[in-house]
Amino acid sequence: MAKEVTIDELEQAIAQGAHVVDVREQDEFDAGHVPNAHLIPLNTVPDRMSEIPEGETVWLICQGGVRSMKAANYLEAQGYSVVSVAGGTGSWIDAGKSVSFEASK
Repeated sequence: MAKEVTIDELEQAIAQGAHVVDVREQDEFDAGHVPNAHLIPLNTVPDRMSEIPEGETVWLICQGGVRSMKAANYLEAQGYSVVSVAGGTGSWIDAGKSVSFEASK
């Protein structure tokens, strides 16, 4: 099972240039997401693995932590280094952390 991390750990990782993948749907992403996140909806992860960097830890986030954990477990089984953000974007927003409305990178 993939490792879970806190939103505070994610915030520190973003400040250090971490690669963040948001596995929610487009409309959820457009409503606000963590800074610098790349949108790859959960159901497209198997087809878009070439967009996920290998050789570095990738931080996966969704709304509450369930979809990101599914993606993390799948990607970990494929040999990727990944972590899932517990509490997801909902917890991030509830904590008053910075939210972006920019298009996916």
